Amino acid sequence: MKIAIVCYPTFGGSGVVATELGLALSERGHEVHFITYKQPVRLEVLNSSLHFHEVNVPDYPLFHYQPYELALSSKLVDTVKTHGIELLHVHYAIPHAYAGYMAKQMLKDQGIDLPMVTTLHGTDVTLVGKHPFYQPAVTFSINHSDCVTSVSKSLKEATLDTFEVKKSIEVIPNFIDFSKHQHHNEDCQRSLIANDDQRIVTHISNFRKVKRIDDVIEVFYQLQKEVNAILMMVGDGPERLKAMATCEELGIADKVKFLGKSNQVYEILCYSDLFLLPSASESFGLAALEAMMMRVPVISSNVGGLPEVNIEGQSGYLFSVGDTENMAAKSIELLQDEALLEQMKDQARAVAKCFDIDTVVNQYIAVYQKALKA
Repeated sequence: MKIAIVCYPTFGGSGVVATELGLALSERGHEVHFITYKQPVRLEVLNSSLHFHEVNVPDYPLFHYQPYELALSSKLVDTVKTHGIELLHVHYAIPHAYAGYMAKQMLKDQGIDLPMVTTLHGTDVTLVGKHPFYQPAVTFSINHSDCVTSVSKSLKEATLDTFEVKKSIEVIPNFIDFSKHQHHNEDCQRSLIANDDQRIVTHISNFRKVKRIDDVIEVFYQLQKEVNAILMMVGDGPERLKAMATCEELGIADKVKFLGKSNQVYEILCYSDLFLLPSASESFGLAALEAMMMRVPVISSNVGGLPEVNIEGQSGYLFSVGDTENMAAKSIELLQDEALLEQMKDQARAVAKCFDIDTVVNQYIAVYQKALKA
């Protein structure tokens, strides 16, 4: 099968999932073409079955905002015709599903019927997509996709509540590839990061308000009063400078390491004893799942798709948004009990196994076959 994948090429969850899916499909003998404005961060190698096509947007003084959707749809048409693409898979409704629909219509005028699968990832539905300016276009794009998938039951329900969707939505969760990351746990040089008597707490995100970075700092502030620990903050975004200033004000700057964006996520997680994700909203919680795969229990909020990933009392613990007091208390309890911590680490990895890539990729292939038949 020749498949075109459209995604954001950044560190965000939707781009990571789309890239990892494309890599897995190529390993199964499919020809995959990524179409976006920059090579995806996890697409490190290109070969005869993996291709990248850059979307260039000409910079004309006439345009206050450059028309990326127009450039993307034109690039899709060109790529489909040049490479004989059989199916289009767009990740994130805005603007990819809309551009995909326009490409489908242009190709139809040329006698080419291109099936399109749309995967909904989160804020494309729960935040941006439901804005009155975008809602009609998002609704139209979803309804004119051949197949629609959602990364969690929670997101599916939010989509059905928000939009007048006439298409059925199939839940296919995000995933991880255990086979690629086994060696990180086998060769984890923890002493490079912390002393033997220190616990390592980690947070990974894009540092937006929805991630509640101030809650991460507050939980750690209370935790470090009782436990000898350091906090690793991985990622970058608008809340980073504020968080760094807060650490200075609280007198814990020497215990908090801001590592910025990193391609060494799994190397960092292998050191970790606990993962904090107190988000106000999460459509799935891929960062939590990646932590669990690396044997890191998760303290998270009980919102969106997180309870579908972080199973209460097994892989970690769930709390109401903003309940930093109880998050900190449970974190302290867990980090002070060596036997319980080891048990939770093993359980976290066992839960993560349910989301292994082999199972999930087969679900996507089944959807592709359904779209081709339709």
